[in-house]
Amino acid sequence: MSFSTQTPTIVVLKEGTDASQGRGQIINNINACLAIQDTLKPTLGPFGSDILIVGSNGKATISNDGATILKLLDIVHPAAKMLVDISRAQDAEVGDGTTSVTILAGELLKESKTFIEDGISSNLIIRGLRRACDLAVSKVKEIAVEVKRDDADEFRQLLERCAKTAMSSKLIAKNSDFFTKMVVDAVLCLDQNDLDENMIGVKKVPGGGMEDSMYINGVAFKKTFSYAGFEQQPKKFKNPKILNLNVELELKSEKDNAEVRVEQVKDYQDIVDAEWKIILNKLEAIEASGANIVLSKLPIGDLATQYFADRDIFCAGRVANEDMERVIKAVGGSIQSTCSNISEKDLGTCELFEEVQVGSERYNVFKGCPEARTCTLILRGGAEQVIAEVERSLHDAIMIVKRAVSHNSVVAGGGAIEMELSKYLRDYARTIAGKQQLIVAAFAKALEVIPRQLCENAGFDGIELLNKLRSAHAKGEMWHGVDFQRETVGNNMNNFIWEPALVKINALESATEAASLLLSVDETIKNEEPEQQPQGRGRGAF
Repeated sequence: MSFSTQTPTIVVLKEGTDASQGRGQIINNINACLAIQDTLKPTLGPFGSDILIVGSNGKATISNDGATILKLLDIVHPAAKMLVDISRAQDAEVGDGTTSVTILAGELLKESKTFIEDGISSNLIIRGLRRACDLAVSKVKEIAVEVKRDDADEFRQLLERCAKTAMSSKLIAKNSDFFTKMVVDAVLCLDQNDLDENMIGVKKVPGGGMEDSMYINGVAFKKTFSYAGFEQQPKKFKNPKILNLNVELELKSEKDNAEVRVEQVKDYQDIVDAEWKIILNKLEAIEASGANIVLSKLPIGDLATQYFADRDIFCAGRVANEDMERVIKAVGGSIQSTCSNISEKDLGTCELFEEVQVGSERYNVFKGCPEARTCTLILRGGAEQVIAEVERSLHDAIMIVKRAVSHNSVVAGGGAIEMELSKYLRDYARTIAGKQQLIVAAFAKALEVIPRQLCENAGFDGIELLNKLRSAHAKGEMWHGVDFQRETVGNNMNNFIWEPALVKINALESATEAASLLLSVDETIKNEEPEQQPQGRGRGAF
């Protein structure tokens, strides 16, 4: 009698599950991330090209913003999605450097790939990358130049230079002088305690040139839906009293709202009269408050519109929630959910209100607001895609200026800080022994991808300029980077190519985290999508 010693096959995962693991899986994940890096590389820097992405709905988007491109690409590889996440995180945290962080993460993985192929443990590589990142971040904090806020003019120049550097790689680079002032004014008008960028309203009006765009120190919104009688209302006020409501001023047909049984025609007339009386009481209460402008989140009907027109009061119903919030921030007062007991303190005011024509649209504009902790940018441009890219470019610049206000230490851009960190880490690597020396040196080499790619995108000789940069940094020229104007290397701190230190710190930390996470994954289990069952006719169907 013989017993089989063979272990029975145990099925744990359902049939069709794809499970791959080991060194090959890590390299596969790295290759997927390098494909993403190759897509974004040409968009880096002042001479970076734009990418045209056509979505599944046929909508075309032209952009060179890393976060926007990655969001619109339909990436299915689970490891490559990590780069999308760090790009979005960089966009949310500091607003700019979204392309740099993705390229840097890809380059760290590219350098690590060699070590993985040589059989070095991924945990050892992760430890080395994190050690190098900590050293690099400490070095950035140590050498960053802090601009004092005591001198208002000097501080404003700092903000303008940071904004200009952020715009240098965007569509609006040629108009950067015009937009720089607009961006800095927009950020400085905000409440300096919370710097909420949502209080900067952005409106897009097709037509005209980019420099027809307007900065309004107050609030502007598109003319709302209006009823008959609107044109008879005054369209300009000086020092008006402004009432903000969340009340519907419209006659509702009774049959839509309730069932009323009446025995005589007189009874029905009483119901109609009561309804009229309710709305007229509301309108009389609003008139008695002394308000010249009435805004409401809810509809203002034709009866109310004509009533206000007869009494020289301007009204706008169905005002968007975000516009209403910004109006209250700017003019003061508070939003009212009833028309009774409206007091003077509930009303806001501004120096000038007028309705103006902007391109083919009409806009209601509130200027000279006493509380002005908000502003509005009205963007113009020949095509909708152009205006959308201008908006994305301004968003990056606004976020950079916002960070510079709260963290007023800067470093030189144009690859200068990356080359200095690379030189510092190379020197450090020589002082340590073992495999960690190789990994820290690899991190230093990966940092050079930024200046190298800047040169390639501008059509310069990358190898020659990198050699010049290495030589300059070895001699102690800390702020030498790529000088695009003279097509050579130069002191970018003196050339006013400045970036907030926070942008670089966040990019280094995010890229290292993403690379470490991907290197720590050596197995992927992918469940097969369930097949759609054909829908047959059920029992009893005919």
